[in-house]
Amino acid sequence: MSAKAAASVLITHAVGLHARPSVKFTKLAKTFPAQVEMALDAGGPWIDAKSIVKVMATKAPKGTTLHLRAEGEGAEAAVDALVALVERDFDEGDHAKSA
Repeated sequence: MSAKAAASVLITHAVGLHARPSVKFTKLAKTFPAQVEMALDAGGPWIDAKSIVKVMATKAPKGTTLHLRAEGEGAEAAVDALVALVERDFDEGDHAKSA
């Protein structure tokens, strides 16, 4: 039985999930062996969170709830890491400035 994990997180980054945030998001997702997917609605459609083209195409604005799910080795770690990245405004918001 393969490990599974899921979570939702609110995008608070000023420009939402656009170029730089999308690159950071997909690069982080690719560091995990698990299959990682995301959706803007809990019912889908689900897309590959490791695909920069698909992630950028969502054009998810600030205030969007991002739904994440992962399956396979490192699924929980992948979801936790991606949620943390979004909560830190992709390391570009006030958190990054105060660091």
